[in-house]
Amino acid sequence: MGDTMDGSKQQRRGNTRQRIQDVALELFAEQGYEKTSLREIAERLDVTKAALYYHFKTKEEIIVSLFEDLTRPINELIEWGREQPHSLETKQELVRRYSRALAGAAPLFRFMQENQATVRELSIGESFKNRMLGMRDIIVDPDADLVAQVRCVSALFTLHAGMFVMQDIEADPEEKREAVLQVAIDLVTQAHQGS
Repeated sequence: MGDTMDGSKQQRRGNTRQRIQDVALELFAEQGYEKTSLREIAERLDVTKAALYYHFKTKEEIIVSLFEDLTRPINELIEWGREQPHSLETKQELVRRYSRALAGAAPLFRFMQENQATVRELSIGESFKNRMLGMRDIIVDPDADLVAQVRCVSALFTLHAGMFVMQDIEADPEEKREAVLQVAIDLVTQAHQGS
């Protein structure tokens, strides 16, 4: 299954729409969302503005499409989680899968972190909040005590924090992701044992 996913990802990366998204995200990271124009995105891609307009009419359309594409695995994870029992195994697997989904969407989350005011103005801010509430509803057992509920929610935010806080720590990126994942799983496990 990994090969087909990698193959389709590479194929997707080669298409024009994906190239526009990648270049736009690079420029947004370099000079900020507000200061980046569609003209600059077209110039960096070496395409005409008309060619860019064929795919996206505005910067917001680019960001919204990136958000939808890169967070699709999170939506699929929420759908999966809603069908599972509220067991420790489900919660641990949810955390593992969420860690992988976040790793795949890391550039977008960096953009969201660095452009919080813009994100609040765009529709993606509300969409992300709704996805986080969906994840919370799956990982938190409403009958658990408050400390256990906080531990479960903290597991999700541990994964988010790990993406940013761990950037400056010297270590292999996959080792850092695994370390953050282990802490998140520990929180879920403690919550389950304590309730």
